[in-house]
Amino acid sequence: MKPDILLMGPPAHPDIPAELERDFTLHRYWEAPDRAALLAKLAPSLRYVSTTGHQGPDAEVIRALPKLELISSFGVGYDGVDTAAAKAEGVRVTNTPDVLNDCVAELTLGLMLALAREIPASDRFVREAKWAAGNYPFTGELTGARAGILGLGRIGKEIARRLEVFRMEIAYHGRRQQEGVPYRYYGDLREMAREVDWLIVIAPATAESRHLVDAVVLDALGPTGHLINVARGALVDEAALVAALSEGRIAGAGLDVFEDEPHPHPGLLGLANTVLTPHSGSATWRTRRLMAEVMLSNLRAHLAGEPLKTPVV
Repeated sequence: MKPDILLMGPPAHPDIPAELERDFTLHRYWEAPDRAALLAKLAPSLRYVSTTGHQGPDAEVIRALPKLELISSFGVGYDGVDTAAAKAEGVRVTNTPDVLNDCVAELTLGLMLALAREIPASDRFVREAKWAAGNYPFTGELTGARAGILGLGRIGKEIARRLEVFRMEIAYHGRRQQEGVPYRYYGDLREMAREVDWLIVIAPATAESRHLVDAVVLDALGPTGHLINVARGALVDEAALVAALSEGRIAGAGLDVFEDEPHPHPGLLGLANTVLTPHSGSATWRTRRLMAEVMLSNLRAHLAGEPLKTPVV
């Protein structure tokens, strides 16, 4: 008899349900008409949960499943999983690091190029037949500009490598200075923001990092500075960002993540100095398949009594 597994929300890759059903009896939490009743039914036996970084489970769900042993999360971030509750209940948590580094770094550069060279506006300029009346105004460029990376982890380092190709001056801010890193370290985020043209957010979402980029940091970035966020929406005070963009206190923003997904702050939607993408940093066929394989490999390793591939708790 196959063990039960609870899929918390819509799968991040279309092959995941069929892959799960090879080894498990699949239960879809988000589709249950009575979720409490489903948890009560599964409580005596359920050992596995499959999820993404923002679908949960929270502490209430974890405690409702006393036999739970493993939460296998799809994505490098797992801020939607209550890891403290999982640890307290002896539940292991895994994620899918590394395989999405290149993909997210690639989108980061795409957002930067789109802002610097005003690609969306230039595209509209051609489509709306405005070119015949005169050339599009000059734009900025990335070459030789200064970039500050908030969170120089695996993805942050991949972003930095790509920025080097543009001969950009690179700095970073984090909890501590890293050995063997050739970039300038700033212990104070506001100081770094004052010194760079581009502030790139790629740090983990924690209680401590919520609204780390606030009005003070945005003012330090200044009227010629650009913000890029490819981490989590909670790291940036979105209301403060809308005010800074609207008032010209920063030059522009490229955002792949938002505080209340899938509902960006309404004030962002009408601003010409923004480029917005729908949390699609890892959303390519190749990368999402690799992420699915890592998530499934953790489940199958536990099922076979083998060590987990990518544990975080």
